[in-house]
Parts: sequence; structure tokens; C-alpha cells
Amino acid sequence: MQAVLEHSPPAGATVRTTKRTGFLLLSPSALILLVWSIVPLVMTLWYSLQNYNLVDPTLHGFAGIDNYWYLLTDPDFLHALLNTLVLVAGVLLISIGGGTLLAVLYDQEFFGRGIARIMVISPFFIMPTVSALLWKNLMLHPIYGVYSAMMRAVGLTPIDWLARFPLMTVMMIVAWEWLPFAVLILLTAVQSLDGEQREAARMDGAGPIARFRYIILPHLGRAISVVVMIETIYLLTIFAEISVTTAGGPGVASTNLAYLIYSRALLQFDVGGASAGGVVAIVIANIVAIFLVRAVARNLEA
Repeated sequence: MQAVLEHSPPAGATVRTTKRTGFLLLSPSALILLVWSIVPLVMTLWYSLQNYNLVDPTLHGFAGIDNYWYLLTDPDFLHALLNTLVLVAGVLLISIGGGTLLAVLYDQEFFGRGIARIMVISPFFIMPTVSALLWKNLMLHPIYGVYSAMMRAVGLTPIDWLARFPLMTVMMIVAWEWLPFAVLILLTAVQSLDGEQREAARMDGAGPIARFRYIILPHLGRAISVVVMIETIYLLTIFAEISVTTAGGPGVASTNLAYLIYSRALLQFDVGGASAGGVVAIVIANIVAIFLVRAVARNLEA
């Protein structure tokens, strides 16, 4: 036993060896992630400071902040930023409001509840491009769409939704895609509520509205904050639905920040201006993410 102890390495040396081994094992993946994230960011910053247009090779050289100045003073940028905010706020309102009501409904016992839950969650697994094509050609088409047939059946004139209400229509499509996510998270939160608490409130004479307002809704506060954070991060980058249905039009009526950057890069071939838009979008997304993470953290600690 004494011989074993004499030949055993010191405890400090063992810890240092373990840390060194862990560092060597993690370093390849950390290096790959670093290159994966830093290199595109650095290249975007570099191009945003350059005069670089793919269809005009005479434009080259250092531009400084000209690309940023042109972007920030462009009325299309302000319109796209406002559309982005309206789109995010509208989808959050529809998905969280509808998700809360559906979560409370699907927590009740009724015939076919399992099938109803599957049906309400299924749109979440449809690709955004497919969803946009489905709504554009099957549901909202002004001639042979389902909504047009329903309106003609009651004597109303069909509406070209994508031409008259482009932003609202895109908002409806995206909300239809994200409603299942909100239902899934909020239904799980409703099911975690203590049944004895609700039963005690019912026995004390609290009606359905009172139980929802004072028991269920406060209990859903943390789940709602998580849904807001996750959905907002994704909703800031909506692209496929706009590209397939309205292409940002008419004009810039349904153009958001992501589609504006795409149009600058791949329609106008202005790499410098598109890169400046990308940098601005990164800054905005990080500011929003910081506020959301702090708000969620405070809610979870409460």
C-alpha cells in the first residue's frame, strides 16, 4: 500500500492533466465553431466598407460609412424596419393569444381530443416554402382559391388578399405556422398546473373566467416569455413566405429587413450595401436578444 502511494502522482498534477486533456479534445470543435461564425462576420464587415457591385466592376475601393449612410437614409430601409416590427408583433399576438386559448381548450376532456391535438400541431412540421405555396395557390387565390369559393357562395366578391393586404396576409401565414409551437409549449405549462388548486378555486365559487385570469394566466407567465423569446428570434429573419407569396410587394409594402438585404444582394447585386444591411440586422437582432434574455431570466427567477 505504501509503495502504491509513493508512485501515485500528486492530486494537482492529475487535475492539470485532466484539464489539458479536456482542452485538447474540445479544441477542434471549438476552432471549427470559431471559424464558422467569425469568418463570415469579418467578411461581412469588410464588404460593408467597400464599393462592391457585381454588375459594375468600375465601382471598387474603400467606401467607409457610405454604404451605411445610404442604407439608413433610404426610405425603403425605414419601411422594411417598420414592416419587420409590425410582422413580429402581429405574429406574436396571434400565436400567443390563440395558443393560450387552444392550450386551455385542449386541456379539457372531449371526444377526439387526441386527434385535435395532432391536427393543431401538424402545421409546425410543414416547410415554410410549402406553407406559402399552399396558402397562395390553394387558399387565397382570387379565382380558384378556397376562400374565393366561400365568398362567392355567399354572394360576396372575392378578394385578392396578396395584392390588397400583402403584409397582413403574410402575417396570417406565418402565424398559422407558429401557432402550433405556442400551443405545444403552453399546453405543457397548463398540464403542469396543480389540479387541486383549480378545484379549490372552483369550489370557492370562481367561474371559468376568474380561474383563467387569476390562476391559469399567471401560471403561464414563464412559458409565454419563453415562447416570445424563441419566436422573436426566428421571426426577425422571415424570408421564404415573403419571397414565395409577394416578393416584397406591391412596392415595398411587405418587404421586411431580411428580404431587403436579399434584394440588395441578389437582385441589385450591391454586395457592399447588402453587407451593410446585414451588419445593421445583426446589431438589431442582438439588441432585441439581450432585452429578451434579461426579461426571460427575470421571469424565471421570480
